[in-house]
Amino acid sequence: MSHPYQSSPDEPPAAAIPLEALLRTFMSRADELLMAEERTRGLLEAVVTVAGELSLETVLKRVVDSACHLLHARYGALGVIGEDSTLSHFVTVGIDQELAERIGPLPTGHGVLGLLITGPAPLRLHDLRQHPKSYGFPAHHPPMKTFLGVPIRVRDAVFGNLYLTEKEGGEDFTPEDEDLAVALAAAAGVAIENARLYEDAQRRASWLEACMDATGYLLEDSREDHTEHAAFRVVAEAAARPTDGLVALALTPADRNGTYTVAAAVGKGAGDLKGRKLTVGPTGMKDIALTGRSTAVDDPWNLLGPGVPSNPAKLLAVDLSAQGTHYGLLVSVRDSDSEPFRQTDVEMSAVFGSHVALALALDRIRRYREESVVSTDRDRIARDLHDLVIQRLFAAGLSIQSLRRYTTAPEAPDRIDAITDQLDSSIRDLRNTIYSLRAAAAGRQLVSSRIVETVQSASASLPFAPHLTLIGALDVVEDEIVIEHLLAVISEALSNAVRHSDAQTINVTVGMTADALTVEVRDDGRGFRHPGSGNGLANMAKRAADLNGSCAVTSTPGDGTSLTWSVPLR
Repeated sequence: MSHPYQSSPDEPPAAAIPLEALLRTFMSRADELLMAEERTRGLLEAVVTVAGELSLETVLKRVVDSACHLLHARYGALGVIGEDSTLSHFVTVGIDQELAERIGPLPTGHGVLGLLITGPAPLRLHDLRQHPKSYGFPAHHPPMKTFLGVPIRVRDAVFGNLYLTEKEGGEDFTPEDEDLAVALAAAAGVAIENARLYEDAQRRASWLEACMDATGYLLEDSREDHTEHAAFRVVAEAAARPTDGLVALALTPADRNGTYTVAAAVGKGAGDLKGRKLTVGPTGMKDIALTGRSTAVDDPWNLLGPGVPSNPAKLLAVDLSAQGTHYGLLVSVRDSDSEPFRQTDVEMSAVFGSHVALALALDRIRRYREESVVSTDRDRIARDLHDLVIQRLFAAGLSIQSLRRYTTAPEAPDRIDAITDQLDSSIRDLRNTIYSLRAAAAGRQLVSSRIVETVQSASASLPFAPHLTLIGALDVVEDEIVIEHLLAVISEALSNAVRHSDAQTINVTVGMTADALTVEVRDDGRGFRHPGSGNGLANMAKRAADLNGSCAVTSTPGDGTSLTWSVPLR
């Protein structure tokens, strides 16, 4: 039976047409709602994933991972914008390590990537290769067509950009994709800010811990080594921890013209830098010593010169001044692959420097006080030796000389002269002892003792002991750099004599005048016409040159060798 309103059997009912359209519309809207719900759920999951981490590097990686998963992109990247408006850091997803190495250096913000740097706004492209700003791809780079980029803002500043390419199925990124990417970028900005605040707090804590370690050591009464050399070494070691640099240097002023001596070095190439003279450049670095501010410098080559560790690119310099006294500079160097020093490093290093400088001032005052006490005892002992012992020995020598008139034995004059010479030698040794009595911090080994130990150690394999003569107040020398060079030269010279000369006697003389320190090593070995090609003589000459001194070697075949090494005293 046909419907009363149906005109023919083949024609559908009139009411059926709007109902089917309504159902199709309803189903389409339901699919859209489901997709929107799925997108919202995906966005929430991405936000939770990104927000659940405090490490900045991990946060950046999770942002890219979440964006690729949420928007079905094959490749993703996040570029961090540096101070020079280029990409200073680049995190990628979809390209493995092997392929990344074949591609080469990471992008720095040219071409299409740079559009979001100069104009921080969302950008969708059907084919980024056809864009007028396209910079092309390097060799081995995978092909990429569809593109979506959005800026990531942290507070009011653009932190970086999120880049997505190659949506699954070859489709273009849609406006809805752009909205999701913008929302994710907003959440990422909050997570990045939290991670940066956390890392800044950790970095501040690291600087404070280093400051406590350094100042605690400097103010400790019971430490073994009270020299300023040891103090600067500990300061450099403490500063190396929070800066994560290639090398940390403690510089002490060598003159008033901007020349510094590397008093201590920690890290890569530290051995080559220790003792080197560095001239502070006319800009930036010189202002540190004048203003007391810490400064981050992007090009340390001007300060350090050749021979520094490979790829130095970033330098942090800290002034060490307290109570009107400039103790030096603290320098940390990073390579070109490391991140720049942050403002937190500049701020906290200044705090570190001011506290360490104050501790150095207190340590110096304490050493002066201890030296004053020792100086009193030195003066008393020296006075007693001079007024009593030396005078008695001198009187004994005169008395022995007067015995000549009472003896006629032929061997008596020679015997009297020998005894007199021994008394004169004893008097000279006593005078050297008087001059070497000095103000020294408790527990510090005297320079003369270190010289004796060095001679004994270097000549241990000899069947005889070298004759050692010490002249002048050697123990008043306080410059640890000079002392270390001195001991190294003595050791090297004796080692050469032991290995090559076949000597029967070796004389070592170390003398000090008002303005110079001199070492002379003589042997009666076989000598030579031309020095060998070894590094020993070259090393001793370089040590002298580093201290503005001189090194001379004279030798005659069959008549022994003589080395004279001399450096000025500041």
